Parts: sequence; structure tokens; C-alpha cells
Amino acid sequence: MRYVEVGGCRLSVVGLGTWQFGSREWGYGADYATGEALAITRRALDLGINLVDTAEIYAFGRSERIVGEAIAGRRDEVFVATKVAPALPFAAVVTKRAEGSARRLGVERIDLYQAHWPNPVVRSLTSLMGGMRALQERGLVANVGVSNYDLARWRSAEDALGGPVLSNQVQYSLVHRAPEDELVPWAQANDRLVIAYSPLAQGLLSGRFKAGDAPGGVRALNPLFLPDNLARLTPLLEALREIAATHDATPAQVSLAWLIRQSNVVVIPGASSVAQLEANAAAADLELTDEEDHRLREASDAFHPRGGPGAVPDMLRARLRH
Repeated sequence: MRYVEVGGCRLSVVGLGTWQFGSREWGYGADYATGEALAITRRALDLGINLVDTAEIYAFGRSERIVGEAIAGRRDEVFVATKVAPALPFAAVVTKRAEGSARRLGVERIDLYQAHWPNPVVRSLTSLMGGMRALQERGLVANVGVSNYDLARWRSAEDALGGPVLSNQVQYSLVHRAPEDELVPWAQANDRLVIAYSPLAQGLLSGRFKAGDAPGGVRALNPLFLPDNLARLTPLLEALREIAATHDATPAQVSLAWLIRQSNVVVIPGASSVAQLEANAAAADLELTDEEDHRLREASDAFHPRGGPGAVPDMLRARLRH
């Protein structure tokens, strides 16, 4: 496993995302939550993955409880990251929410506590970050992060905190490259971190799905899985498969390796099985060439998916089929 050192923290370049732990919308079933999820987390630690990311909103706290059970007795091996929902972004609420998350996780300190989304109504970050600062001062939170913030709001969060906001967790993959415009360069220049969620675009970049064979569950509402978008993705998937064959790897591993080739970027893919977790971890040792990087960027640039209001009827039909 490779690691990145940012802001005094050492994190594995491949982490573990746990949205699916206990969440019905992924369709993995009860046995997954009570068995496989625990095995996945423990195997991740065995492989040197130390970044485990969850959130209070994932299955309404159940994901945090599963993570807490899995890391019991191995606290020193884990960089625990969780997130607070921003519905009431006020200091007193943030304090109470952090205490609840720490209790469910079974930890005395949260290594990274992140504001999950910007609040669309309460623009001021003074109270939210004041609460974060108080949590740091009492030792319940080591580092503060944000999620789904643009650069201006990320910097405003730092001003309100009066110190570094270590990370910004954002959607980032070969089919969603907006973070490259400002977030990644700023992180690289300022000893900060971009945490890429959905680095495989909910499995789209694994190459498993094709037109007429789209997934159900939460992914049925993702317009990227519409048949015509799957068809438009073909050139990018062909590039991934050919590069993967050169490295005796998979398209998913190449997709992850492409992201973590950049400094100050880590990925937090989920996993439906221990085998998938092991494959994700192996991507940390996959080294792409400059030529392969260029080919993937060109194929990514050429992918123009259909979305917007016009895609809604097809998405609803797909949802009804599943």
C-alpha cells in the first residue's frame, strides 16, 4: 500500500468508503451488513488501508456502528473519517452530532470530521466552523474537513475555522473531472487533500454494465447508466480494457490508479465483497505511463453523457423496472 502525507497525517492512497454498509438502497441485503461488511473492513486493515470513511447519515448511523464494530481492538491502525449532515449547521448541534458519531464508532477521537454538504440556506460558516474548532480544542476531533464544497467555500471554511481544513471530499472520476479545475491544484499547492468519492462512478468504470443490462438499486437513478450513455462510454471502456490488459489488471484498477497518480488525491471506493476490496487495494501498486494517462484523458474528454431534465423519464422507467 502507498501512502500520502498531508497536513501531518499519513493516509493510504486507497481508502474504504462505507456508504453501502447497512444501507438498503444498495440492495446488498441483511447478511452483507452483519457479515461481509465487517470482513471487508478488517481485511482492509490487513492490507494496510487505514482511511475508512463513513457518515452519520449512512443508514442513519448504522454504517458508523458497523465500522466501529469492525475496528474494535485495532484503533491504532485506522484513520477514522466521518461526516456531519449540515441541516442545522450550528455549533451546539455540531458538538452533539460529533459526540453521537464518536459513540457509534467506539472512538475517543474522530481523526477527520467533515461537513457533508454546504447548507443552501445558511451561507455563513461562522457557527459551523466555530463548533468544529471547539471540538478540536477539546480533543474529540483531530482534523476538520468538508465535502462537496467549491474552492471559494473551502477557503471560507478555513477562514471561519481559523486553521487548516485538511480535506475536501468530492465526486471525482474519469467521467466527473470538475475537481481538476480548481480543487486539485489548490490542494497540491497548499498541503491539503482531495478525497475522491465514487471514483468508479458507482461501478460504471468497472466495465460490468452495458446497454440493456443496467443495475438496480440506487444506481437506477444515475443517468450515467442510461442505455445511450452506456453506449457513449464504449471508447473510454475500450481504452481502460486495453491498458488493463497491458498491466494484467482490471478496468476498475486502472481507473483508480489514474486518480491516485496525482499527488494530494486519495480514493475511497466501496466494496461489495472482500475480493473486490482486495482488487481495489491492489490499484495502489499499479503504475501508469504518461502515454496511458494521456490516452485516458482524451477518451474521458470525448465522453459526453446525456443528462438534465430530458433524461428523467428514462431514469424513472429504469427505476420501475427494478
